[in-house]
Amino acid sequence: MTAEAPAPDLLSKRRIAPRGWALVAVRLFALLLLLTLCIPAYYALAPITRHNPVPRLFLRTVGTICGLRIRKLGALPVPGSFFIANHVSWLDIPALAGATGTAFVAHDGLAGFGPLRWLCELNDTVFIARHQRATVSIQIEQIRAAMHETGALAVFPEGTTSGGVELLPFKSSLLSAIEGHDRHVAVQPVWLDYGPEAREIAWVGDEPGLDNALHILARWRPIPLTLHFLPPLTGEERTNRKTMAHGARRAIARAMGLDPD
Repeated sequence: MTAEAPAPDLLSKRRIAPRGWALVAVRLFALLLLLTLCIPAYYALAPITRHNPVPRLFLRTVGTICGLRIRKLGALPVPGSFFIANHVSWLDIPALAGATGTAFVAHDGLAGFGPLRWLCELNDTVFIARHQRATVSIQIEQIRAAMHETGALAVFPEGTTSGGVELLPFKSSLLSAIEGHDRHVAVQPVWLDYGPEAREIAWVGDEPGLDNALHILARWRPIPLTLHFLPPLTGEERTNRKTMAHGARRAIARAMGLDPD
């Protein structure tokens, strides 16, 4: 199943009214103010703490400023978890990081923009080159190092965003980092559930990222998001990377009410 582009009537709703632009301006100012406060705090705490709390606070507040209203359900996140989640929007990152303190595995395309790479690295993001198979072993070591440094890591194995009501195939290669002897690392599926708002929030199709961001920032209605922390994978599901990818996708699909196969 593949992600679907927003319907024409949805695209028409993305036109921003004047009062929406006013809200965009207020939120951008709030985000800039937040950044100017958090950067000095981050560097002040960096020499005296192993797990700097500022990135988690920053990302949680980013989500709040953008309108996220988060509810957590299910099994409590286990310390030292490797989270496997579906991917709907750029909001997934501040939502999951703000709720758990996790760092992320991200496509190296994000690293091409210097300021964005710098911000991502403050949260210990691991950048991977998906199309360079010769570097997979190096990427696995990067992921293991990040797990050691941050205590939690999250991956979106669909490889791209979907429409929020479907689930794309999961790529298993990055799960090699926790394959085999790393049984002490909890592998926990997470369903990011935007409910009936999913189609409107989702960043799919050919919509430019800036347009989607402005659409989100111009919303006056809150964005409800439920984080369903599903039971960690166990037994045969932990046999290898492919069984982990299959087990996580199956668990999320069942939670979404989809055919798990």
